[in-house]
Amino acid sequence: PMFLRVEDIPEVAYVPSQQRAVIEWEAERPRRANATPDLLDRDASWRAKMAALEQVYMVERTDGREAQFEAFCQREGRALEDFATWCAIAEAHRDMEWPVELASPSSPAVARWREEHCERVRFFSWLQWVADEQLARAQLAARVAGMRIGIMTDLAVGVHPQGADAWALQRVLASGIGVGAPPDMYNQQGQNWSQPPWQPRALEAAGYVPYRDVVRAAVKHAGAVRIDHILGLFRQWWVPEGMEAWDGTYVSFDHEALVGILVLEAHRAGAIVIGEDLGTVEPWVRDYLASRGILGTSVMWFERDHDGAPLPPERYREDVLATVTTHDLPPTAAYLAGEHVNLREELGLLVEDAETVREQARAEVSRLVSLLRERDWLIEDHLEEDVIAAAHRLVLETPAWLVGVAVTDAVGERRTQNQPGTHLEYPNWQVPLCDGNGVPVLLDGLFEHPRMQRLVAAIRAVRG
Repeated sequence: PMFLRVEDIPEVAYVPSQQRAVIEWEAERPRRANATPDLLDRDASWRAKMAALEQVYMVERTDGREAQFEAFCQREGRALEDFATWCAIAEAHRDMEWPVELASPSSPAVARWREEHCERVRFFSWLQWVADEQLARAQLAARVAGMRIGIMTDLAVGVHPQGADAWALQRVLASGIGVGAPPDMYNQQGQNWSQPPWQPRALEAAGYVPYRDVVRAAVKHAGAVRIDHILGLFRQWWVPEGMEAWDGTYVSFDHEALVGILVLEAHRAGAIVIGEDLGTVEPWVRDYLASRGILGTSVMWFERDHDGAPLPPERYREDVLATVTTHDLPPTAAYLAGEHVNLREELGLLVEDAETVREQARAEVSRLVSLLRERDWLIEDHLEEDVIAAAHRLVLETPAWLVGVAVTDAVGERRTQNQPGTHLEYPNWQVPLCDGNGVPVLLDGLFEHPRMQRLVAAIRAVRG
């Protein structure tokens, strides 16, 4: 519901004037909040949007629209019913612990609860129908506008341990385990994402149907899907509950089955598959993924030569999505200034001496600037924006089939959107997009922003 555009729901046109005033009133506070660089209050936005959506839901739908809604519910079946039931139960109990009899979606108590609260369950099903409609329309609009891929969805490595999927799919998830990653130079204490992994034997016993359904949903209205941590289809770093991330161990998966299902569902949907194959990767894994038609991922900051220098663009892989940065790194403006080291030091995420890491970061930037100057992509008397543009020029000059640009880099944002290794220590995904002057940039005005226009012009000059 957070991503729904209430104004685009057909029934909004038939909302009585008094209820329409409520919708406008609820929208005003988030609208004002969007005009400031302050952290986003997602709870306030959720409450406002839900209040508006409830008003729209109460409007009587035409026979045709009602038939479409019913067909959607029938088509999505048990998965939608369980999800909507979980939403209704979670709403009713909020922060309270759930009664033990509601712990399993197949319990008689849950069946009774669903029947007693059928209208609320139906409301949450309706929200999913509206979301499905709007996503389909967005993808259609993208293709009509000339985008060959359009929307690229993202399939996360796991789910929230107290979320709807963990509740509905508990029979095929490993309890008491969190998926993560071993220590590396960017996350020196390792990572524990606190997400329950698939239980390999249980998933196999279920015929991989739960996994297939997840993949099928991810590619339904997309021209491409990015698989976060695709190495997790081969092996995963499991961290037992209560232990540190570096205490984990690798657990192997049947990659033939998982990758086979992934590419089959993507082929049926006509979607490209991009695997985030960063981190510790056995050489044969990338070869195998390429043989199955799955693109890899190349991030400029991670692409190094044998001596640690930035990899020349002509030596990048072809079958990849190449970018300067990722959502797990700070915007390039902050990275160039070494602000990521300061942040990790403040959060206690460094294992090495902070000054040593700081010196390594300065050397990394210096080597990049040297390469950009050698290629005549950067003048000697340069500004920060010039370095960011030149870094994108480097990526554009690679043979990579796809190139991505982070919107944070496009407008000069400096603040980190997501800091791996943190939970409550950092406001992940609550930092609104601002430009280099700290002025908020809304999606509606993104392509009119001067820095964005200059970067787009540079992209067109290289790639057409």
